[in-house]
Amino acid sequence: MFGRSKIISAVLFLAAFLISGNAFAARLKDIAFIDGVRPNQLVGYGLVVGLNGTGDKTSAIYTTQSIANMLNRMGMKFDPKAIRVKNTAAVLVTAELPAFIRPGSKIDVLVSSLGDSTSLQGGTLISTPLKGPDGQVYAVGQGAVALAGFSAGSEKNSVTKNHQTAGKIPSGALIERDVPVMLSGRDDLYLSLRNPDFTTAERISSAINESMHNTVAQPMDAGRIRVVVPYEFKTGIVEYIAKIETLEIRPDNITKVIVNERTGTVVMGENVRLSTVAISHGDISIEIKTQYYISQPPAFSPKGETVVQPVEETTVQEEKSRLIILPESVTLGEVVRALNLVGVTPRDLVAILQAIKAAGALQAELEII
Repeated sequence: MFGRSKIISAVLFLAAFLISGNAFAARLKDIAFIDGVRPNQLVGYGLVVGLNGTGDKTSAIYTTQSIANMLNRMGMKFDPKAIRVKNTAAVLVTAELPAFIRPGSKIDVLVSSLGDSTSLQGGTLISTPLKGPDGQVYAVGQGAVALAGFSAGSEKNSVTKNHQTAGKIPSGALIERDVPVMLSGRDDLYLSLRNPDFTTAERISSAINESMHNTVAQPMDAGRIRVVVPYEFKTGIVEYIAKIETLEIRPDNITKVIVNERTGTVVMGENVRLSTVAISHGDISIEIKTQYYISQPPAFSPKGETVVQPVEETTVQEEKSRLIILPESVTLGEVVRALNLVGVTPRDLVAILQAIKAAGALQAELEII
């Protein structure tokens, strides 16, 4: 069987290989987007009907008021105080409106309980207008709510799997209005980086200029690049965007070490560097055992009884402290190999990295999650 240090070394070496391979190049469309070409958030208030007694109770006054309003619009007059139903739940409906989507298309919606409903299983969302931040209705949601689980049994004895008060309606909203994005006739475009970085912005500009054989791209700052639309692409802006968004760029980011103290997980980027530092690593193991000894009287003794005597044994075992010097490291592989020389476990690695960062020897941003 492999030793613990060998397993850790293999896992971290594989992580280093994957990180270095994937970070070599990425498509421009994956690390940047064109200003104005983005999704928009929609939200609405609605009712889910058809529940099997798992709807809102008397505490949700707005539910009965909504039911009364809906019935009043249908020509039936009801007093909200006279309505007592358990098969209806008030919900908030949210959706994301993609760019360039047109009226008549459909998008998914997420339905979440607003009151004290215990389950939306088997419910149907009735027609719900979905509005944008400007107050305009962009879509209308309706349909059967799909839950990733189930709930069965009575109130005293029930079985529930997964979350029951939020569900999804695939293709549950019909687009009624689009968000206009004007691209044709523009003299320039602006690219926004998803992770702003000066080096990445410069590499994107160089790649675009090299591809177009002209100086058409210029970085404005770490997160924005201005791209001039050449004359020959004035009437073919889509072709121009398709030409530059497939360019492969090697992004550059701030070196980070991500540490999860709860699970002992440590993820390091390929550019992690260590200054010269000395590390002492040792553990103390304390083990307490209780053994029982039986004491019997001598043979043919007129008096005496068998006695059980507990005896506690305490053993303290301290591993030899190992003091090693880690020279300045250049790559992630050298950092991993140097730390494995200490024979650390993943949880030990968390404490060691925190101590190295506190000493100022870790040349990376340490983020604890």
